[in-house]
Amino acid sequence: PIAACTKNLEAKDLSEMYDLHECGAVAFSAGLKGLQDPGLLLKTLQYLNAVNGTLIQIPIFHSIQPNALMNEGIVSTQLGLPGKPAIAEELMVHRDIELLAYTNSRLHITGISTAGSLELIRKAKARGINVTCSVTPYHLYFTDDDLKNYDTNLKSDPPLRTKADVDALQQGLKDGIIDCVASHHIPQHNDDKDCEFEYAKNGMITLQNVFGVISNILSLEKTVSILTETPRTIFKQALPEIKEGTAASLTMFVPEETYIFDRAMIRSLSFNSPFIGKKMKGKIIGTLHNNMINLATNE
Repeated sequence: PIAACTKNLEAKDLSEMYDLHECGAVAFSAGLKGLQDPGLLLKTLQYLNAVNGTLIQIPIFHSIQPNALMNEGIVSTQLGLPGKPAIAEELMVHRDIELLAYTNSRLHITGISTAGSLELIRKAKARGINVTCSVTPYHLYFTDDDLKNYDTNLKSDPPLRTKADVDALQQGLKDGIIDCVASHHIPQHNDDKDCEFEYAKNGMITLQNVFGVISNILSLEKTVSILTETPRTIFKQALPEIKEGTAASLTMFVPEETYIFDRAMIRSLSFNSPFIGKKMKGKIIGTLHNNMINLATNE
């Protein structure tokens, strides 16, 4: 389990991290907000050393262009939408890494979206700093150019960036600088997406598309590894075994088969997916979990 590490960010009040750890929490976060206050972040990282836990951060300074609706750049200017600059993310990544080096704690940065953030993490790892990171499937697939039709399903925080950023993130995944992929699956009610772009909520459903996106970038072996082994290693969880007497937890798929993802395939109660109509690779047949076989509706 992952526990929220703050009860009240304004009050600079940490939660009972030690007690939460004793109850099984292995990682802590401030949810979608990310810790904004450097003093609170420093205290959190220091406390984590007592429980050998990991802090998860979404890297975005909300005070920089708080009314932004997308990435700041040529496309935002063309669309007339306020943009969030890359520095709002990269500044937080830099700050967090330096405080991490000072405290010698453990940090996982999730949802990185810029080439600059990737380079900062690359250099930090070269310095021996204990930082890991993950990227979302939509930051690997879409760019801010895809927002030209004002598709609210593509509205996210951090926002979609440029093609150069997407290319860098894909290469970072291949190089191993990016440790794993996090779905950042955020269902939204239709009323919160079927509206003007300005009023639409951030987030999209992605769970069914993580495998299909990564399979187009990495080998099958690497894809399976970063979805199953690496996250468990980062958060110090036991690796599952396939052997007699253990509970089976398996996903069945056809690695090379391609298909078009359509609305009828969605298993979520929400349908805010920009992947509808997109070509995916690696067709999921079903899962075996908790002694139940669940077949996918891919036909």
